[in-house]
Amino acid sequence: MTLSLFLACAWLVLANVLGVLPSRDNHWTRAYVLIALGLPLLGWVWWQNGPWVALLVLLAGVSVLRWPVLYLWRWLRARVS
Repeated sequence: MTLSLFLACAWLVLANVLGVLPSRDNHWTRAYVLIALGLPLLGWVWWQNGPWVALLVLLAGVSVLRWPVLYLWRWLRARVS
């Protein structure tokens, strides 16, 4: 297992732990931090392991951060139509 995959797995564990802990702002600050850490990590996974593994890591991250992705999708759909 490459270092990038190990860190991606650690990111997923961290995201799940942060999701369980209570938050006053409905976890939005934590989501922004996780996105800021996850995007460069996703690029590193792509560079070391290829696009298919990066796609799997992206899908795992989207499953954890589903509300920011849903709001982004709604915002983009409103801008297009």
